Amino acid sequence: MQRGIGRSVRLFREFLVEQTEPERFYGALARDSVELLQEWTALERRTVLDVGAGPAEFAQAFRAAGARYVPLDHDPSVASVHDRGVVASAAALPFADGSVDVVHSSNLWEHVPHPEAVGDEMLRVLRPGGLLFLSYTNWLSPWGGHETSPWHWLGGERAARRYERKEGHPPKNLVDHTLFRVSVRQGLDWAAGTTAGEVLAARPRYLPDPARHLLRVPGLREVVTWNLLLVLRRR
Repeated sequence: MQRGIGRSVRLFREFLVEQTEPERFYGALARDSVELLQEWTALERRTVLDVGAGPAEFAQAFRAAGARYVPLDHDPSVASVHDRGVVASAAALPFADGSVDVVHSSNLWEHVPHPEAVGDEMLRVLRPGGLLFLSYTNWLSPWGGHETSPWHWLGGERAARRYERKEGHPPKNLVDHTLFRVSVRQGLDWAAGTTAGEVLAARPRYLPDPARHLLRVPGLREVVTWNLLLVLRRR
């Protein structure tokens, strides 16, 4: 399946209402995740572990596709965890080796201090032939500072101080505490270097498919990728 500019425009339009209409944005993102995964595997009756689970829209989309959806997050207040969820650390998943069919993780890697170790842990719980869907927002992307963007380009601490002056409270995502400076290169190097998984896809998640060639250009890829998608099959 070839993803073109139309899909990118639709997703970026939804992104603009993330703060005001979160159910609309996350519903679109969840459906897109399901569609992307279905290019590689059937979801019907498959166990899908969502590591770093977020809004309930993901649970709805995966269960509508027939998956046995298991949301996991370290925060018990996360909406999707309330419904048949698991509270645990992504760095120590409470699942046996080779026990799930699919691991889905969207926008978690930038929130953990040791992302490569978390990636290894997600591959560990996959059965042979199972799929890992991993996407994350890299630090130098336009949204790398999350709510402090794009001022994070001038420094994460400076961006946080500016946000607090403007909003009257500190940002939810504090650099080097709950938000880390993960790069595109970091993800590509980890995926290429792991012996536990085979890389099936590596591309900017929200951009048209031809934009995958941008990943060949160091420096430029860190700014324009926006969000890196990696799909790996467990060996």
